[in-house]
Amino acid sequence: MVDFGRVITAMVTPFKEDGSVNYDVAEKLAAHLAHSGTDTFVVCGTTGESPTLTWDEEYQLFKVVLQAVSGKAKVIAGCGSNSTKEAALATQQAAKIGVHGSLQVVPYYNKPPQAGLYRHFQTIAEAAPELPLLLYNIPGRTGQNLHPQTVARLAEIENIVGIKESTGNIDQASEMRRLTPEEFQIYSGDDYMTLPLLSLGAKGVVSVASHLVGLQLQQMIQAFWSGKVQIASEIHLKLFPLFKVLFATANPIPVKTALQLQGWEVGSTRLPLYEAELDFTQKLKTVLEELDLNKV
Repeated sequence: MVDFGRVITAMVTPFKEDGSVNYDVAEKLAAHLAHSGTDTFVVCGTTGESPTLTWDEEYQLFKVVLQAVSGKAKVIAGCGSNSTKEAALATQQAAKIGVHGSLQVVPYYNKPPQAGLYRHFQTIAEAAPELPLLLYNIPGRTGQNLHPQTVARLAEIENIVGIKESTGNIDQASEMRRLTPEEFQIYSGDDYMTLPLLSLGAKGVVSVASHLVGLQLQQMIQAFWSGKVQIASEIHLKLFPLFKVLFATANPIPVKTALQLQGWEVGSTRLPLYEAELDFTQKLKTVLEELDLNKV
């Protein structure tokens, strides 16, 4: 089974001033993060502003990041859609490019029942059987929750290897862990929930904060699994203000602002997302300074 490691970075998509994708900065940022605690990248996920990217832009980003981190980290392609056919075709194309896995979000807006969700992911898995798939459950954005019982059924499919769990619900995560085999990989989809979910058997985190503190997240997770729970707790509490401020407004507005404050030319977000308000930027700057993260 593929090993995506402990820290998966949900990577931002850099843009130029004219709004086009800045592939050069994407390449440099990926290479930097691969040396700063990231085991695997999710490219063109929510943090990568996938709703406003074209498929051609996404395929090019997969290629650029793959080349930038070759031999240093793995790449998971965000290929989710609320159209099963579209998601299956995109996943097949990503597999041809050579990515190591694909992230598949719960279909958004159309709110399918659990039976429809099962068939959706089953169809995608069958379309690219050679590619490991990571489910992505984030009902706050999709409007539908993927139930633990459905996850357990999907875990029986050979190339569905894990889930990014972003409900913030400890009960749901507990039930999911109880119903799925040990080798099924559960990742926290929220930085602030990483330590609590580790205690339930999660493997790691699909992180936004890892753009800034990837090495510290690695230290926290490794400390926990080494039995040094107090040290893990201290790291969690130290980073907790950062975890919260990075989601004080819609992701990825805060993390892109933070990267800009560090000197990265990642550009702004694409509409309908918009640049951070001045008072929020100052609050973010204060948190970065307190953690000595105001520069690369």
